[in-house]
Amino acid sequence: MRGDRGRSHRQSASVRAMPPTAADADPSRIADFEKSLDELEQLVSRMEQGELSLDESLKSFERGIALYRNCQNALEQAELRVKQLLDPSAPESAVPFDPDTP
Repeated sequence: MRGDRGRSHRQSASVRAMPPTAADADPSRIADFEKSLDELEQLVSRMEQGELSLDESLKSFERGIALYRNCQNALEQAELRVKQLLDPSAPESAVPFDPDTP
């Protein structure tokens, strides 16, 4: 019985060793990304129409930059998560899946 507790402790220690972003499968982050991307696409569409005032254009541009950074950060976190899933012991050397490779 005591041996089981030791093994359980080692397992939980290895889980704690992973960065929180790797094990984080928070659906709200995915929803936030989708919402940000959708808002960014709508914003770009309005700006491309050319009917905004200079002040509205500047505010829209500023909002677009914030949305872009949010999306970029979410994509970087997703890439890190995929790498850690591919090779948890050495995520920096994980080779991405290539569907064309037999």
